[in-house]
Amino acid sequence: MKVVKSNQEVTLPEGVKVWVKGRVVTVRGPRGMLRKDFSHLKIELTKKGPSTIEVQKWFGTRKDISCVRTVCSHINNLAIGVTKGYRYKMRSVYAHFPINCNVTQEGACIEIRNFLGEKFVRRVAMREGVTVAPSQKQRMK
Repeated sequence: MKVVKSNQEVTLPEGVKVWVKGRVVTVRGPRGMLRKDFSHLKIELTKKGPSTIEVQKWFGTRKDISCVRTVCSHINNLAIGVTKGYRYKMRSVYAHFPINCNVTQEGACIEIRNFLGEKFVRRVAMREGVTVAPSQKQRMK
């Protein structure tokens, strides 16, 4: 069964500017700018006010309508990212081969040794503005 029209509005906080061009949403705030492309979804994105976006889906099935709420959540997460930012925590766990992680270049790079018992050293360089810090509380002995 199809629903004729399903829509939802997203209101962004103060200090966040938003642009909608087609199905591409650009959000700018104090911490930078983020852009998200929703061209893979058949939805309508319209800017209602300076900080309000309306997401619409016409003649959608149940799966199509669920995309409306998902797009609204993505836009809210973009706004949080440019105002507060995010902190990700990662733990390395192992069953047999003990993994060794070393932070190098003042938190700009991490080296992973003995992953699955390999001799190869994996080096992961962080993107601009991202730092890595080892937790001292979760050290395993």
